Amino acid sequence: MQIRVLAFVLAGGKGTRLYPLTKERAKPAVPFGGKYRIVDFVLSNLINSGIYSIYVLTQFKSQSLLQHLRDGWQFSGLLNSQFIIPVPAQMRTPEETWYQGTADAIFQNVNLIEQSDPDLVLIFGADHIYRMNIRNMIEYHLAKKAEVTVAAIPAPRRHAAEFGVIEAAPEGSIVAFHEKNPSAPCMPGDPEKVFASMGNYIFSRKRLHDELYADANNEESTHDFGRDILPSLVGRAPMYAYNFNTNVIPGDPTDQEAYWRDVGTVDAYWAANMDLRAVRPSLNLYNHEWPLRTAGYSDPPVKFAFDEEGRRGQAVDSVVAGGTILSGGTVRNSIIGRFVRIHAGVHIEDSIVFDYCDIGRRARIRRAIIDKNVAIPEDAVIGYDLEKDRQDHYVTESGIVVVEGNRSPVLLSAIQA
Repeated sequence: MQIRVLAFVLAGGKGTRLYPLTKERAKPAVPFGGKYRIVDFVLSNLINSGIYSIYVLTQFKSQSLLQHLRDGWQFSGLLNSQFIIPVPAQMRTPEETWYQGTADAIFQNVNLIEQSDPDLVLIFGADHIYRMNIRNMIEYHLAKKAEVTVAAIPAPRRHAAEFGVIEAAPEGSIVAFHEKNPSAPCMPGDPEKVFASMGNYIFSRKRLHDELYADANNEESTHDFGRDILPSLVGRAPMYAYNFNTNVIPGDPTDQEAYWRDVGTVDAYWAANMDLRAVRPSLNLYNHEWPLRTAGYSDPPVKFAFDEEGRRGQAVDSVVAGGTILSGGTVRNSIIGRFVRIHAGVHIEDSIVFDYCDIGRRARIRRAIIDKNVAIPEDAVIGYDLEKDRQDHYVTESGIVVVEGNRSPVLLSAIQA
């Protein structure tokens, strides 16, 4: 039987906890891993799973996200007759408001569901770093004859207060939801784990349609799936939890563990990038059967210049994107973006450098995130004296220094040329 599937990607959140990286961009547009954007993960998961009809719902500070979707996902010829279409808030409610919650975001675009008339509607977030074979989840949904399926990941019980926790029966049916409750029930058969909601849902079209209209008419609702619609469905509809740890990615080693990270804070974002440095990283970007897709940049190769003692361009246990030149600098345990210039005597360690940065001679950078288009002066020292760094930069509780972008477009154009 041919199943018609329509996907919505929720990409409109403010991402306030990831500030200052979200000062001028939406969270899904934040760079990751040297050449990608966070939104590339959910879109790649959908495309790799054979789901090609996708609406991306945008809202706050969406310009950089829209540009990335244009450059990487709309005109690449990848999707043939299918589509990925960004959709801003439609102001379809009587109050003509922006999206008031995740459920309201879908309700304001319910006409797209009515026009497409799919069998299943997928509602996925764009905020997380993970790889997922969504076909596995769809197969589970169909096998259970579910009307709603919620993706869930086992998490240590001590983290129950950080997540929306799903209480499920042994066969997977959802019994209750517990929002950030440290006393939330454990998973069936595992007293050390709880089922944390991943914020990814599958709905039958009719069930979703009916619930959206009912929620829109409920004046006491916050119009959110996790807070309102899903808890209200307990006992009224067949609803199941899909265990993300059972997901199988084609081409991965059989012992590859499922990977999912909530990069809601700067510290969590930095740590997820650092996961890429390992010889065998827990997040595998080198599986040709499950590629992480992004914009098709025409970048030249990376270049390592000079082979002189004390002036040797080199990178160790690091990821370096195209167009970057290391002219006598040393990079260790770091992620370097596109078209970065690293000059003689530079030492970069445990850091993330975004695109088009220029790192001046003899600069030393440790445990830092350098935003796009930043020019680091010669002999600058970042990450070694946190009290001094706090005078000029944002510093997290764990000591990650974020250097914000500061270069004008005119100077950027000159450097790119």
